[in-house]
Order: sequence, then C-alpha cells, then structure tokens
Amino acid sequence: MKTTVAMIALAMLIITCGKKKPKPFCANPCLNDTAKFVKEDNPLQPYVYISAKNCLPDSLIWSYRGMGVNRKMGFSELVKTEIKLDKDLIISHIQDTSYIWLLFNDCSNGRGYLLKIPFDKKSDITRKGGAINKVDPKFSVAEGLAVYTDKGNIFVEEMSTGKKAMMTFGKPADMDFDAIHETLDSVNITPTRIWAKVKMDNEWKDFEKNITLEN
Repeated sequence: MKTTVAMIALAMLIITCGKKKPKPFCANPCLNDTAKFVKEDNPLQPYVYISAKNCLPDSLIWSYRGMGVNRKMGFSELVKTEIKLDKDLIISHIQDTSYIWLLFNDCSNGRGYLLKIPFDKKSDITRKGGAINKVDPKFSVAEGLAVYTDKGNIFVEEMSTGKKAMMTFGKPADMDFDAIHETLDSVNITPTRIWAKVKMDNEWKDFEKNITLEN
C-alpha cells in the first residue's frame, strides 16, 4: 500500500514538474517611479506623467509649456479600479496640444485599457476597459491605431487623425474583459482590415472585414 501511494505521489510530481508555468503578462508589474512621456519635437513639449505609489499607478498629470497649469487626476478614478502597470508596456501618443492617447494592460490579468485625454478642459476624457492593445502577444494591431471592443463589435481609430472604422460580430459575445482570451482568442488589425477569432455560442468563428478609416 505504501509503495502504491509513493508511486502515485512520484507520478504526480513528474506531471507537475513537466508542466510549464504560464508566462507572466508583465516582466515588471511594479511601477516604482514616475512614467514620463514627452513630445520632444514640439516646441511646447506637451507631456503626460503617471506617478507611482506603493508599486501602483497613483496619479495622471498632463500639461504643456504655456498652458499655465498641470491637470491632474487619480489613476484609479480614470480606470475605475486598481491595476498594476509595467512601465515598459505603456503606449503613448501625444497629438500636439490637442489630446493624449494612453494604451496599457493590467499586469494582473492582461485586461486592456485606453484613455484619450484632451488638454482642453471642456472636452471629455474617453475611457475604454475593453481595449485591444498590441502589447498582448495574441493581438496584432498596427502602429498608430487605438482599438477596443464592446463585446459585439470591434472599433478602430487612427490616433493621429481621429478617423474610424468598425466590424460587428452580429450580436454580443459572452465576453469577460478580465479573461479576454476565453472569448476573443486573437486579432490582426491594420488600417485596411480587421480579422478576429471569437467564440460565439460556444463555437470559435473567424470574422473578417476590409475597412476604410474615415471621419
């Protein structure tokens, strides 16, 4: 009996050791200093900073020379939850002194986020918690595109021009943004084409559409 138990334990140990541990989404999920993004080629040098506290993003600060004030918001206020960031996996696009794009993923679960932040106080901040970002190795997204899903559609916007396009799945998928790959396996998105592999009614389906980005 003891021999049998020992053999079972040994077999389980071999199986466990043989399994590869899942690769973490972020190499460094601790934001321990301020992430700074500055548009150096603009004489007004517009910028956005993400300050850090206790390894977490704390505040978002943005401005430019001559603006006269630093705009500031709590980071959790913007994304409505507490997330972990890898400083090297944050994508920024500063469009002169008009607005800022920030694309990033939560290191805890890989969920994608995007923010479109205007310098003008009269304009609203765009916030999406279903972003499809190229830092996710299963998502191929061309440079300069901001992409998100509302579970039933994929929306694409060119960050420098605001031109847009979209593709529909025909109906909403049973999608959990905190476990996105259970329903949205992969995408390939360019300025002229959207392709996605989506689970609909417990069956994986390919969706594809040729697109034209337009205002």
